[in-house]
This record gives sequence, C-alpha cells and structure tokens, in this order.
Amino acid sequence: MKILIAEDDFTSRILLQELLKSYGYSHIAVNGREAVEAVRVALKTNEPYDLICLDIMMPEIDGQAVLKEIRAMEGAKGISQSRPTKVIMTTAMTDKGQVLEAINAKCDSFLAKPVQKKILLRELQRLRLI
Repeated sequence: MKILIAEDDFTSRILLQELLKSYGYSHIAVNGREAVEAVRVALKTNEPYDLICLDIMMPEIDGQAVLKEIRAMEGAKGISQSRPTKVIMTTAMTDKGQVLEAINAKCDSFLAKPVQKKILLRELQRLRLI
C-alpha cells in the first residue's frame, strides 16, 4: 500500500509511520502545501496513494482545504468515482463542524489523536485496505 502521512507534528508522524509500516511504504508531508504537491505528482505519474492520513490543522494549507484539492485533482483525472484515494482525517479537535466539513468533502474516515492502533486497523479493514 502506498501511503501519504500529512502531519506537521513530529510525534504524530512517527506514530503513524510505526503503525502503518507493516502495511506499505509511506511518504511524509509536513504541511498542506507539501501534501497537495505529493498528491499532484502521484496522480501525474499514475501512481496515486492508496491511503492519505491527513491532519486537519496544518501550516500553509489546512487539511480541509487539502482534502478539497485532492478530490478536485482526482475529479480532473476522472477517478473521483472509480477508485479515489482513501483519506483518513486526523485531529486533536472534536469540533462537530470540522467533522461535518470533512465528511462533506468526501473524507473516508475521521480519527481522534492520539491515533490508537486498534482503531486505525479497524478503519483500514473497513476501508478494505488491509
């Protein structure tokens, strides 16, 4: 599985890398701009990510805007319905408005930080990634 971890917090990045290392290889983006660029390159080379773990609160471009950009890029490539990348939003916030905005932008799952292995693996199974 090809994974993008878009997370500005070092500890959260390391945790996600450790939890996911048995299931594939991961690239890292430390801000929203890097995340958008990573997805753009992956789509351009026809090697899209299978999973993106996307923090909501990131510098430069927040996760909500990144998610909308990802879905727009997929739509432009004609893959918005066929096989879009699975996106798990991660956040320390529990604001219902943030959750609804992410769902409306077509995120696939929403996990609270710190991400717990059991819950993450359950979501990966539900999304048919493992």
